[in-house]
Amino acid sequence: MAEIERESMEYDVVIVGAGPAGLSAAIRLKQLDANLEVVVLEKGSEVGAHILSGAVLDPAGLNALIPDWKEKGAPIKVEVKEDNFLKLSEGGSSKLPNAMMPPLMNNHGNYIVSMANVCRWMAEQAEGMGVEIFPGMACSELVYGDNGELKGVVAGEFGKAKDGSEGAGYEPGMELHGKYVFLSEGARGSLSKQVIAKYDLAKDADHQKYGLGMKEIWEVKPENHNEGEVTHTMGWPLGDATGGSFMYHIDNNQVYVGFIVDLNYKNPHMFPYMEFQRWKHHPAIAKVLEGGKRVSYGARVVTKGGIQSIPKACFPGGALLGCSAGGLVNLPRIKGNHNAMHSGKAAAEAAYEAIQAGRSGDELTGYDTELREGPVGQDLKPVRNVAPLNGKYGPKLGMMLGGFDMWCQTLFKFSLFGTVSHGKDDAGSTGKASDYAPIEYPKPDGKLSFDRLTNVSFSGTNHEEEQPCHLQLADVKIPVDVNLAEFAEPAQRYCPAGVYEIIRDDDGSNPKFQINAQNCVHCKTCDIKDPSRNITWATPQGGEGPNYPNM
Repeated sequence: MAEIERESMEYDVVIVGAGPAGLSAAIRLKQLDANLEVVVLEKGSEVGAHILSGAVLDPAGLNALIPDWKEKGAPIKVEVKEDNFLKLSEGGSSKLPNAMMPPLMNNHGNYIVSMANVCRWMAEQAEGMGVEIFPGMACSELVYGDNGELKGVVAGEFGKAKDGSEGAGYEPGMELHGKYVFLSEGARGSLSKQVIAKYDLAKDADHQKYGLGMKEIWEVKPENHNEGEVTHTMGWPLGDATGGSFMYHIDNNQVYVGFIVDLNYKNPHMFPYMEFQRWKHHPAIAKVLEGGKRVSYGARVVTKGGIQSIPKACFPGGALLGCSAGGLVNLPRIKGNHNAMHSGKAAAEAAYEAIQAGRSGDELTGYDTELREGPVGQDLKPVRNVAPLNGKYGPKLGMMLGGFDMWCQTLFKFSLFGTVSHGKDDAGSTGKASDYAPIEYPKPDGKLSFDRLTNVSFSGTNHEEEQPCHLQLADVKIPVDVNLAEFAEPAQRYCPAGVYEIIRDDDGSNPKFQINAQNCVHCKTCDIKDPSRNITWATPQGGEGPNYPNM
């Protein structure tokens, strides 16, 4: 195949992804030197379109980056005023005393926010400083230099036909080159995954671990709304699986409700989306939602491996920022946006120093050191054992041991456990279907709970169908011959958007694996949980996928 000829543009720093990490890096670079040429490439139709987060924001990262964010009109208004931790049983709940919680769990001084809107505001700040931001520009390929360093990306390729050939309106895209390239794609970034493999960045790191986070925004009755209230729950309905949920009361009678299922679950019959829908019927949750209406839905994986899962975050020509590096979420706090901002700031400072010294294309080792020893490392080290203890001992004993470990590290700066390993990756944790009983889920009632496809319509997701499928199978036979036979093909259930189906003839014979790629909300679960590791998530054309308004 002939090599595609593309035009190129030169920058000092090329940033992939307009999330909190990438935008923080862009802003910090311009703060350090207004003459630096900085570009941010965003695959969503606009900045914020693909941002999904809880979110209770710890402002520490933003304080370090833009200390006068209040005066500048940041959309960060609703301060947390009430903190609740509930342990749910099937019919009841018990409130855990706040005094039992390690101090790091306290949300005093934090804010309930839409991170999509925070990122839109950050983009305005960056553009006001001269940063070029191009939304709707998916980065489909990496470009390497003569010495094997990453020197750029290909962005804006459009018009490929389903078979991968060049369609009638094909546009080859453009190469954007930089002295350094920052990958800030969020959890399980497709380009980051390639770079980690090419440079063997994870050789000294533990497995990456993830949870599937699903979120709805509700408008509730005024009498059910309590602006500033934050509630986290654990326990029912997850059984032996681990995870948790949240309910955040923001302004305008809106409530964010979310559910996270850790993807190390063993029973392949588990249906995470239906666990979320069932949870909303618990009396403690239903009393807030009844009489209200759901206005938005989305899903995204959350990194939960902790500091031991972070690979080397620098490589020749660039760096991994935010959750592209994995493990930056403080799991018990369910917070990672502040660490993403810290990482972007640190990467920018390392690149600025290198460029000032006349360097380019080398490894920003100072960034990797700062990530582990600076504010991010200090935030993550005390909670590093929470996820692996949950994974090893289950939700009850694991939670007790994790809480004990956090208290020890808070009070004595010491862990009796050292650093606990995660063991298997999430795909490898999946058990055989024959070893587990199928799970019966109640039918959604259309009032509190909804079927997947109805909910996906509230995500704004759209994909042009005449293009190559961005969900790629290494072996087309594996879904039926292996995954269906041994694992009851869990893709039918772990996908929160109904992308994957097993379809059969009328008599139940001749099973076939069908991919409904147009439904994809870009959560990346399939790239992580497929027990045969057979699915690779790649970027579709730019601007496609979900269009989240206020997530």
